[in-house]
Amino acid sequence: MERIELKEGLGLSRRVYGMWRLGDDADRSPAHVQRKIELCLEQGITTFDQADIYGDYESEQVFGEALKASPSLRKEMEIVTKCDIKLLSSKYPERRVKYYDTSAEHIRAAVDTSLERMKTDYVDVLLIHRPDPLMDHRETGAVLDELIASGKIRAAGVSNFKLHDWTLLQSAMSNKLVTNQIEASLVCTEPFVNGDIAYLQERGIPPMAWSPLGGGRLVPGQATPLGRALARVGAEFGVDASAVAVAWLLKHPANILPVLGTNALDRIAKISDALKVEMDRETWFELYTLANGYDVP
Repeated sequence: MERIELKEGLGLSRRVYGMWRLGDDADRSPAHVQRKIELCLEQGITTFDQADIYGDYESEQVFGEALKASPSLRKEMEIVTKCDIKLLSSKYPERRVKYYDTSAEHIRAAVDTSLERMKTDYVDVLLIHRPDPLMDHRETGAVLDELIASGKIRAAGVSNFKLHDWTLLQSAMSNKLVTNQIEASLVCTEPFVNGDIAYLQERGIPPMAWSPLGGGRLVPGQATPLGRALARVGAEFGVDASAVAVAWLLKHPANILPVLGTNALDRIAKISDALKVEMDRETWFELYTLANGYDVP
């Protein structure tokens, strides 16, 4: 399994298992979650993506119960988690509105809560989940540096940030931000031309891509020109359309890390099928053209 280095001593697997739906599974037992983890590890997928809000604040806990039942698994993986979104939730009845909080107090508390839920004493990468219009970059940057120095997080990054958001936060940090997790797929191609990926690629910073299958719109059986093309390419390599859509992201030289989430064991076992696809430049542009609905200029 190819690995991508974020900084010295810290690398992630090229494909990441996303756990935003972990709490939605009818079977949330430690044994069932452990089987999902093992299926990933068997393919060399060692990086697991979480957030404090996933599953209405329950996904980290479900994950943590599996790690508690089998503590040795923690040494075989990297954990990415996120904070700063405060959801409207029955768990927090005092909230009047969904909002963001990048204050030092909230980030410290969120990290401690995530560590407790996941039964670990550190996370490998902490991401600021969404740009906060009220972010005091000096306060946020200082607390991220503090958490790295304490060992509670090994590195910090962001999610859904634009270039100006990134540079603002980075200007107040002594440590380098290591990734930006953004939406990117054949359903969301704007990052390939609006500078989101180019900025990171220029600096050798690997982007993470959430919703790489377009929220289920790039799965087998889609009766569209793009869906038929994905199925045709997949048939050439003995894989399904979703594997081709992931391979399309992997082809890009920016070292994109797709974050793939599913609760179905059979689909987890096929995440690495994307490696079977040998995608040439013309095929990449064929899919890009069909996704956009028009030829390149």
